[in-house]
Amino acid sequence: MSTRRQALLSAYWFAVSAHWTAILVVLLPAQAQQLGGDAFKGRTLGLVLLAGALVSMLVAPIAGALSDRLRSRLGRRRPFLIIGTLGNMIALLGLAYLAKPQMLGLYILAFMAVEFFNNIATAPYSALIPDVVPADQRGSASGWMGLMTMLGNFLGGIMGLLLGSIGGIAGAYWLLAAILLIGMLITVFSTEEPPPPPLPLPPFAWRPFLRSLADPFKSRDFTWVFWTRFLMVMGTFIVQEFLIYYLDDVVGAPFRIFGLSMNEAAEAVSLAILALLIGAILSSLVAGVVSDRFGRKKIVYFSGALQALVVTVFLFAHSYPLAIAMGVVFGLGYGAYISVDWALATDVLPSMDDYARDMGVWHVALTLPQVIGAPIAGVLLDLGQAYGPGVGLPTLGYTLLFSLALLFFILGTVFVSRIKRAR
Repeated sequence: MSTRRQALLSAYWFAVSAHWTAILVVLLPAQAQQLGGDAFKGRTLGLVLLAGALVSMLVAPIAGALSDRLRSRLGRRRPFLIIGTLGNMIALLGLAYLAKPQMLGLYILAFMAVEFFNNIATAPYSALIPDVVPADQRGSASGWMGLMTMLGNFLGGIMGLLLGSIGGIAGAYWLLAAILLIGMLITVFSTEEPPPPPLPLPPFAWRPFLRSLADPFKSRDFTWVFWTRFLMVMGTFIVQEFLIYYLDDVVGAPFRIFGLSMNEAAEAVSLAILALLIGAILSSLVAGVVSDRFGRKKIVYFSGALQALVVTVFLFAHSYPLAIAMGVVFGLGYGAYISVDWALATDVLPSMDDYARDMGVWHVALTLPQVIGAPIAGVLLDLGQAYGPGVGLPTLGYTLLFSLALLFFILGTVFVSRIKRAR
């Protein structure tokens, strides 16, 4: 498969990454503060993310299994990509106009719809890549995925800096809808799906399907890959999702660096995310290819060590220039992991016939941290910040969050060492 086709195949990752980075790092935290106020922003954010993640966990494996069985002129995966993207675009407009305290329930429903349609698209899309990429090119293809993810994250991360020129938060959602559409069209029209397996899978049935969700975990290596991803994502999620609140509550305005002075945390977090993405792009350019030669696990060791270092620094030092510098270091680790994440999973997939189902199960390791991590982290933050000043610990909430992230990065690095079928 040519390098050009690998890049075009990964165009949708760019769009999805821009979509989720903008929502999770900039837009959703800002809207959660509008919905719940300063005292309850953490719990409001956790509630919204919990509802969405529950939908994602249910939909991803089902969409994957249905795509395994689909036979159409467009193939097995692309129809889901088209339908899911169009539904996602419509649901984004709900988020644009429902962020009002009296409309919290409707806002949560809109976010659940975003998660529903996004997973309709992305679960089969995750299986499209192993469908069309030869096994000996999956490291380089994973590198392209990592690079496109980082570039998408870059665009999503600067959304806070662009709000004033694109019509505020509502304008940002319209822009994200357009980006999703363009990314989907590039991937759909540049990719030709191979013929499906000659022996079709049995028709979809709920009871056998639910039982089959446990099948991938019969593979010891798949289980370790799943929990490695879960732990690494948990750590990254906590740092990125609550970074805007950390800058606002702990570092504090004005945010000064390189002669710039910013008073809004949304602007400051965008610059921090840019720093993170500079590091991530640098590492993602080489990590996938390097992993083909030297092994995936070594890349994960490198990633976990760097990210653990950053959260350790955040426990003891609080300044905006330091946050920017640590953002670059964190990005180096994050980009390295993202670049080998998919390749590591495909190395150990237990079934050649159920790619999409198994990738959907693997995708749960991305969404489960929101189910578990978002409510726990939100409550820890609000309670720690409420009671910490009374015991002489004014930043207790953030100390708890970063300590938790540190634990996850350490455990993720340990767990990846237990995988036998990947180097």
